[in-house]
Amino acid sequence: MRGLHADTGYLLYRLGLRSGQLFNTFLQESGLRLRHYAVLRFLATSRGALQRELSTSLGYDPSAIVGLVDDLEKLGFAERRPSPDDRRSRLVALTANGRAFLRDTDEAGQRVTNELLAPLDATERESLHTLLQRITEDGRT
Repeated sequence: MRGLHADTGYLLYRLGLRSGQLFNTFLQESGLRLRHYAVLRFLATSRGALQRELSTSLGYDPSAIVGLVDDLEKLGFAERRPSPDDRRSRLVALTANGRAFLRDTDEAGQRVTNELLAPLDATERESLHTLLQRITEDGRT
């Protein structure tokens, strides 16, 4: 029987757990969790997104997206706006307060990433990032 640490999938799972723990600890004071942060980061790269787009892009259940967006709206970090393409649909967009929150958390987020990747040098970090991007952008993840 192979040891767990010989299984790449398990190692990725462990890395994901550790990353989530570190980010959730960092976000604890704001009342947000990593899932909220992911929505904000996604919205920061768009002019707005339909909730179903958020669900598909982030891999979250559609019902979870509704709650996450509700939370972000209550904090004033996101808002729902009528879609210019379809009046029945609503776009979720980042607000000025949401952008400010992300700016304020950039440095702390980088510290979390640095702690997580401390065993790697700069070249290894870049290689890991490139590989993870390739796996993620493959469309099956």
